[in-house]
Amino acid sequence: MLREHRVFLRQFFRQYHTTGSVLPSSRALARALCRYVRTSPNGSSSSASEPARREILEVGPGTGAVTASLVTQMKPDDRLTLVELNDEFVRHMQTRLATEPAFQKVADRTTVFHKRLEEVPGEHCYDVIISGLPLNNFEVHEVEQILGIFQRLLKPGGTLSFFEYIAIRKAKSLVTSKTGRARLRGIGAALDRVLNGREIKRDWVWPNVPPAWVHHVQFASVAA
Repeated sequence: MLREHRVFLRQFFRQYHTTGSVLPSSRALARALCRYVRTSPNGSSSSASEPARREILEVGPGTGAVTASLVTQMKPDDRLTLVELNDEFVRHMQTRLATEPAFQKVADRTTVFHKRLEEVPGEHCYDVIISGLPLNNFEVHEVEQILGIFQRLLKPGGTLSFFEYIAIRKAKSLVTSKTGRARLRGIGAALDRVLNGREIKRDWVWPNVPPAWVHHVQFASVAA
């Protein structure tokens, strides 16, 4: 854990834009993000309509704080794809897959893509998508692009889980410029368009630094 925190902190100072936090996600936040890895969207632990083998995508795993929870909750036939752009995080994840028992159990069913999210191929490929991307750090058009890609990649009936720090846009608006406030309002509007009528569950996670909420979303149709 100490090594994980050192790696994460180093990348926070080097690449804050895409790291977004000074600490990895807490166990409580990881558990909330993995809700639909261990349960079906109707809340049960299993469902007759669930595929025997699920395709799971984690975007921005970082040092693997959420992945460590995810790999313990995968079913025997589930397959995992990790998408990470940061070079050091990729090396760290590959080391965990090679050396840590919980990760080793799923290593032969795990693919690590060292690339940008928009480079991930396919349409309607994944049953569950978990995102650790710090959306409030990005430009409005980047957030809209990311949400569109999630919609492209997620299977009908699949679930997207992503988090935000509670009231972060309001807090940032107090200390940023007029341009920054406009950017934050644009991000809020983009997220509202996705969440309204689609959010199936919101988890509040207080034991995290800072506290967060997790949105769970299903798309009825593909992006236009």
